[in-house]
Amino acid sequence: MLKSHRYTLGQTVRYIAGPLNRANAGGTFKIVKLLPPDGDEYTYRIRNQGEAFERVAKESQLDRFK
Repeated sequence: MLKSHRYTLGQTVRYIAGPLNRANAGGTFKIVKLLPPDGDEYTYRIRNQGEAFERVAKESQLDRFK
């Protein structure tokens, strides 16, 4: 059973592009929407200020921005 989202709305996070997503730029993103779980993992809608679109990322693809 999932507890709750690890990240909060408006939080800045690092997006880690996976090996299959090399074309997707990593970097810092802002959480713009908390989404329901995809299987056993929460998902988020994230946005990078330099891009004209939003992405959907799984919790395992995100890390706290330090």
